[in-house]
Amino acid sequence: MTSTDLPDLPVTWLPRRTRAVLLTASGVLATVFVVMALILPPSWQLNDRVMLVFLGLVFSGVGLMLARPRVDADADGVLVVNLVRSRRLHWAEILRVNLKQGDPWVTLDLADGTSLAAMGIQPSGGRDQAVRAALQLRDLVESRGAAPEPANA
Repeated sequence: MTSTDLPDLPVTWLPRRTRAVLLTASGVLATVFVVMALILPPSWQLNDRVMLVFLGLVFSGVGLMLARPRVDADADGVLVVNLVRSRRLHWAEILRVNLKQGDPWVTLDLADGTSLAAMGIQPSGGRDQAVRAALQLRDLVESRGAAPEPANA
């Protein structure tokens, strides 16, 4: 991939198929639990019905949380949104983009010596799509990132 193949910024990578399934399932779950609470026989008490609605909302919330991961790149850097946490990185903070055979998602090697999972780029939605996204992100990191400074600075 050459620099002419770099994606236009801003760009967002996310597991589209997985996200579509999770968002649909979350909506269906919430609807089913609410309908169940409404059509239960009169012998069921109000607190039972409220608990059913609550459970439906909890299950839907888990589905929505699982649908959150994405990676946003813009001129200033990268925003990695995972299940619960988000982290904003400047281009120079990212040293390497990794996606090895069998990895569940991309990992980023960072200048501070740690690595960060970028769950928004994952092979579960299609290996070729994930590899293409990882290569695009790698090329952006190489073209926009600064050379790492010496460790004794």
